Amino acid sequence: MVHSLEGHWHGYFSRELEPALTIDPGDTVRFKTLDSGWGAEPYAGGAYAPRRRVDHADNDEGHALTGPVAIRGARAGMTLRIDIGELRPGAWGAVCAGGWLSAWNERLGVVGDGIVHAYQLDAATMTGCSHLGHTVALRPFLGVMGLPPDKPGRHSTVPPRACGGNLDCRELVTGSTLYLPIEVDGALFSCGDGHAAQGDGEVAGTALECPMERAELTFELSDLELTTPIARGADGSWITLGVHEDLDEAAFSALDAMLELLEREYGLARRDALAIASVHVDLRVTQLVNEVRGVHAVLRDWR
Repeated sequence: MVHSLEGHWHGYFSRELEPALTIDPGDTVRFKTLDSGWGAEPYAGGAYAPRRRVDHADNDEGHALTGPVAIRGARAGMTLRIDIGELRPGAWGAVCAGGWLSAWNERLGVVGDGIVHAYQLDAATMTGCSHLGHTVALRPFLGVMGLPPDKPGRHSTVPPRACGGNLDCRELVTGSTLYLPIEVDGALFSCGDGHAAQGDGEVAGTALECPMERAELTFELSDLELTTPIARGADGSWITLGVHEDLDEAAFSALDAMLELLEREYGLARRDALAIASVHVDLRVTQLVNEVRGVHAVLRDWR
């Protein structure tokens, strides 16, 4: 069955949120999302200036998320499989750089007035053009796809966790699959933070942020035991994701998960898995700017 969902906005993860929609495993949901900053209108290009925002409950300051979606039969300890279908960006987007206080911006010397590169987006040709005339090929994905942790209260959308969230992994495009460990019954999946394009690292703190006119996701349940998100790329590659306050620890987590995957999927002993990984696995910085660091390990075809 195919469902449609828009609205039901919230800016946090919580196991206490009531589902906006309850579906069966195998169902597809077509989400329509705001941009991450709750924009009711595009940014103007040039010097940063506030814009009109969508009114929403509680004035949540996190990413604008849509959901949550409950999956019947989902239980803590299981894994949620998310097959990513059509991703159609809205008509506009923007990159914001500088202008807010952070250790990253301080070190780069860009604290103070911010700037905006405003883009018109063409979903038919998958290209975007900025107010400065810069053209970019679009490769849209959802920056936030996640589940709430099994803890009471509200949890920020900014740092990604073992159960997903603000992963900002540019590999999660149409044709890819994301696997997330479920911590609460029902799973309670939410998404948002459309990115029309992004480089590894998301170094400005924003990608080419955009609303999503359509994000088509299909949900299945799995007994696969995971401690961190993994994904299957649209090109058939395997991807394991690690997050931690320390970049070295995030890299270790991603690599450790990749070795476990090589052991599980290909029957390799751990030392053999490490030898294969040293030749065929790339470690990439997913993002540096979300309070915790992200690293993803990518296994190319090696057989």
